Amino acid sequence: MYTIAIVDDDCYIGNMLEEVLRKAGYSVLRAYSGTEALLLFGQQRPDLILLDLMLPGLSGEEILGKIRDIPVIVISAKMDIENKVNVLLGGAADYLTKPFEIDELLARITVQLRSRPIAGGSHLLTFKELTLDAESHRVSVESTDVHLTKTEFAILKLLMRNPRQVITKSVMLERISSDTPDCMETSLKVHISNLRKKLRDVNGKDYIEAVWGIGFKLKEDDV
Repeated sequence: MYTIAIVDDDCYIGNMLEEVLRKAGYSVLRAYSGTEALLLFGQQRPDLILLDLMLPGLSGEEILGKIRDIPVIVISAKMDIENKVNVLLGGAADYLTKPFEIDELLARITVQLRSRPIAGGSHLLTFKELTLDAESHRVSVESTDVHLTKTEFAILKLLMRNPRQVITKSVMLERISSDTPDCMETSLKVHISNLRKKLRDVNGKDYIEAVWGIGFKLKEDDV
């Protein structure tokens, strides 16, 4: 069972979300402030976070910068494009504006959880023909093993855990630092270029694309 954390100080919205999520088969955690959220995540690791931005104590933006390898769907009344862009580039996987339709939220949650292992379950991540085992550190393309360096593995794991999200260079460097602290901005492009080539050499397909001026993401088409 996937666990979803709701971080929102509005009890009405939080209660409504909890009821909907439990009926949909999810386990639910609750936090009502930014500080409480950090304490909660230090004790329990959810599979996905629904995060309001306007929180007492630490703001949603501040919390977002402290979350590692967990998809975050921001749910906020802030509607301006600049704010949405900043939040998405800051690490959010998705952004939903209040008020929202429940069916749309559930669909977005499903999309974000598709390539994530259930907590305590499988360590396998999959994307198209790619398979990554986070426990054994094995990567394969169409059942053919691909030997990656520590940095290449960390980059691919981050991208596969966020398959539809553009990861900026700064966010990528920050999030892979625990796995490969020696990777620097000057060498990041080289590591990604080598990773793309190793994957492409198996079947001729390119699985990673650069989003000009922003960062990198997994390629959803086969062109």
